[in-house]
Amino acid sequence: MGSNSCYHCGDLCRETTVVFDKKNFCCHGCKTVYDLMKSNDLLYYYELNEGAGTTPSELRDRYAFLENPRIASQILEFDQGQVQIVQFNIPHIHCSSCIWVLENLHKIHPGVRSAQVNFPQKKVRITYDTQLLSLRALVEMLTRIGYEPRIALDTAEQKEEQTNQNLVLKIGIAGFAFGNIMFLSFPEYFDLYANQNAVADPWFIYYKDVFRWIMMGLSVPVVVYAAQDYFISAYRGIRARLLNIDVPIALGILVLFARSCTEVLFDLGSGFFDSLSGLVFFLLVGKYFQNKTYEFLSFERDYKSYFPLAVTRLGKQDREESVPIYETVKGDCLVLRHGELIPVDSRLKRGKAWIDYSFVTGESNPVPVEKGEKIFAGGKQMAGRIEVEVKKPVNQSYLTQLWEHAVFREDKISKFQNLTDRVGKHFTLVVLSIAAIATAYWLYMDPSKALNVFTAVLIIACPCALALSAPFALGTLLRLFGRSKFYLKNTQTIERMAKINTAIFDKTGTLTSQLEPEIHYSGMPLTEDEEALLKTTLHASNHPLSRSLRKILADHDIKALESFEEVQGSGITGTTDGKSIKAGKADFVHPDANDPADETQVHISTGSDYKGYYSFRNTYRRGIQELMQELKSKFDLAVLSGDNDGERQRLEKLLPGLTPMYFDQKPKDKLQFVSKLQDQHKTVLMVGDGLNDAGALAQSDVGIAVTEDASIFSPACDAILDAKNLKFLGRYISASMRTMQIVKMSFALSLLYNIVGLYFAVTGQLVPVIAAILMPLSSISVVAFVTTATRWAAREIGDNKR
Repeated sequence: MGSNSCYHCGDLCRETTVVFDKKNFCCHGCKTVYDLMKSNDLLYYYELNEGAGTTPSELRDRYAFLENPRIASQILEFDQGQVQIVQFNIPHIHCSSCIWVLENLHKIHPGVRSAQVNFPQKKVRITYDTQLLSLRALVEMLTRIGYEPRIALDTAEQKEEQTNQNLVLKIGIAGFAFGNIMFLSFPEYFDLYANQNAVADPWFIYYKDVFRWIMMGLSVPVVVYAAQDYFISAYRGIRARLLNIDVPIALGILVLFARSCTEVLFDLGSGFFDSLSGLVFFLLVGKYFQNKTYEFLSFERDYKSYFPLAVTRLGKQDREESVPIYETVKGDCLVLRHGELIPVDSRLKRGKAWIDYSFVTGESNPVPVEKGEKIFAGGKQMAGRIEVEVKKPVNQSYLTQLWEHAVFREDKISKFQNLTDRVGKHFTLVVLSIAAIATAYWLYMDPSKALNVFTAVLIIACPCALALSAPFALGTLLRLFGRSKFYLKNTQTIERMAKINTAIFDKTGTLTSQLEPEIHYSGMPLTEDEEALLKTTLHASNHPLSRSLRKILADHDIKALESFEEVQGSGITGTTDGKSIKAGKADFVHPDANDPADETQVHISTGSDYKGYYSFRNTYRRGIQELMQELKSKFDLAVLSGDNDGERQRLEKLLPGLTPMYFDQKPKDKLQFVSKLQDQHKTVLMVGDGLNDAGALAQSDVGIAVTEDASIFSPACDAILDAKNLKFLGRYISASMRTMQIVKMSFALSLLYNIVGLYFAVTGQLVPVIAAILMPLSSISVVAFVTTATRWAAREIGDNKR
């Protein structure tokens, strides 16, 4: 960095130079930030990227409005007790040092608990302690260190619309210039200036210089305005010591413009203004095509139909009904049970609420909520059945963010994403080297071709097709899966699913259906009060056996429980009016109870008295036998069940021979089983019901939660599958494998484009305007190939809609 540059932001110190700690700063703001970094032991920030900071803005009372609770409530995502969570859009995020300093805000101020940066969207989500830091103070701190948030109550759609309008305007300017420059270049194309006798009245020869000056004038807005994004991106990359893919494009545009202007100014020729404007025009058209496609994929993924998520709503006469979550409106009364996620901001109407906000804050200590108090979306009810009143309509994209929260994010590496990252990192250096070598060769052999070769190489060699192939292929399959009620967290899940070699299945609620089981009661009859208390307690649980059992019990008024406890893998306990009841496994319910080995049972005790048990004969899902036979030919299979081995003989008839079956497995046992397989270098698919299997689902390489009740949501899993379509799981896996093969083929196709294009460019057979046309066409053709091929690969899953 030059001695006259600001040590913090890298800008030139023009009118004012502030010297501090033997370093130059362009203003007192940059000096203050440096001092702040130094005092908090954060000088590593400058080692990441020299001059990577941004100039702080003046504060004064600009953010005083954030002290207004009504305004703050519209900005905050979460507000409970001492903890608040807010997400800001920060346009100044541009390099690795920005990410580093923002994710280390807790070192600058102890009130910040955590900060997570979404670099592509230039957003940061911050969790902070309200007793140590206010919203206004947080924003002022961000502004002071050069990362001023964009705070506006307008919608993201308006911002996106403005961005698209700017791109369309740039395309219009480039297209207008391209068409007119080509029209003015016709005499050049037909060499009419050199052959004055070719026409009877060569009047245009006298205006030759005028035409060339007009072409140069038309190209100025193309370079200065239409192509400015490429220059900005290239400048930021070079400033951060990173050669991004826009560097060769910006360099090619500058070389074309400089050479063309030189030819016109010194009357050496007409230049390449047509090639220049054509290059920018086709680049922008390709960019517009990419943006529209990404918008389409994002809409398909983030909108209301993405999850099979519904809620239980109280209708007329307090009758429970299951409705899609996006149909809930302000004022609706919803029923939430133990372990269910709070889908909307609401207020407690009835019941005892004990909310676990670990999905939102990362802290697992539940907090009590009194009647009338607010409950935020993303919490998890941990104390039985409650009724809440909806205060805000659901925002489905926020639930998407919860599913991808860092608490549940595993370090599952994307091979293809790493490949494209490596290509993007080294591609520019390789292209510049090829361009330099080819130019040097032609300067020696034929100097007239050297500049054409240099610009053609820079234009034709673009990794856009390579970078687009994986996102479009996987994004297309993600959307097709969603249409057939198989909902994946992200495209990386497809990559991992294509590599599995071991499939593990839970039994209860996964292989078996809880809709119509055979249930019989044995023991002392329950009194009416005991049966009412049992049904009230069962209503607070979402376990498959609880849901089945409460359907056969007589209708009773559901009362609020004084206490409720659910021990995963064992049973539930409920208390009201001084009376208690237990339901679950024998050793959990009463010392006198015994579990026979030949059937699944739910034992009942009231107080200290053992009453009896309900025996279940499971109904297995249709198509399970065919599915298991299909998977056995490709993978190792196993069944893990929390029940006893009473179903062993029936399972042996359904499963392929010698399939391992393990019974009496607690949630911890299932997790350890998956972990041991992974230690043996197995890639494990775990299929469970999302309740007792949460640990195993999170541990596995791919965890799929099978659900019959659309109100169940498990952030610990990687995918949610409608139970009716479990029989098609083999098709989903096969489609994933074929799609990954298509991605590999598209990589080869895009590399072939670059190799062929570079050959013609290096040998001087490719003029810049043809190169400018071929480059976006290669990207479009690769995207068309992967999209069409992926639809073909997933053709079988269309049958699932029946």
